[in-house]
Amino acid sequence: MREFTPDGLAKYNGKDRDEIYVAYKGNVYDVTNSELWMAGDHQGMHEGGIDLTEEMEEAPHEEDVFNEFDIIGIFVNNH
Repeated sequence: MREFTPDGLAKYNGKDRDEIYVAYKGNVYDVTNSELWMAGDHQGMHEGGIDLTEEMEEAPHEEDVFNEFDIIGIFVNNH
């Protein structure tokens, strides 16, 4: 499975290229085709290309929302 560092994941923010990837609890998800992620922005709350693990604590939905998306890699944060 492909590994993404924070810098590598940041390239998939929906602005620099069409693909939008986000990380959550060590997995990287492809949210490109979601209507809720337009041009790398999730309803003015989140940006693409980042780890959303901590931000999910304040989200109005549960983590099962990620079940709708394919896991395309693992997130490796060496910091």
